Amino acid sequence: MSSIPTQDIGAPGKYPAFRYQRYLPKRGPSGAALFLGLLGVVSFGMYHHLESKKEWRELKREKIWSRLHLVPLLQAEQDRDTYRREEAMKAREAEIMKDVPGWEVGKSVYNTDRYVPRTVPLYIPEDK
Repeated sequence: MSSIPTQDIGAPGKYPAFRYQRYLPKRGPSGAALFLGLLGVVSFGMYHHLESKKEWRELKREKIWSRLHLVPLLQAEQDRDTYRREEAMKAREAEIMKDVPGWEVGKSVYNTDRYVPRTVPLYIPEDK
């Protein structure tokens, strides 16, 4: 049983030769082309990001300056409202304390000449 096994094949020269090698197309761009494409996309994105940061910075500066210019107007409006409310409080105080002898309307209860803004509301809630 040491004989060489035989194989069933066709007669020599009867069948044409055929190709059995793989012929696959190239699978996309090379690594260098992909890297250069990625570099271009990232560079484009960074450029637009930096440009938008410049715009954001300008908008932030504009917001700060607009607030700085609005502060005096808002402060004047608050001062007028405070004055109006204090005058109304003095009128109510004069009405309430009219029967108390020696009462000075609007006199501070503190011993100071310095103006101290109120920390409590300037209105009295109305009972309904």
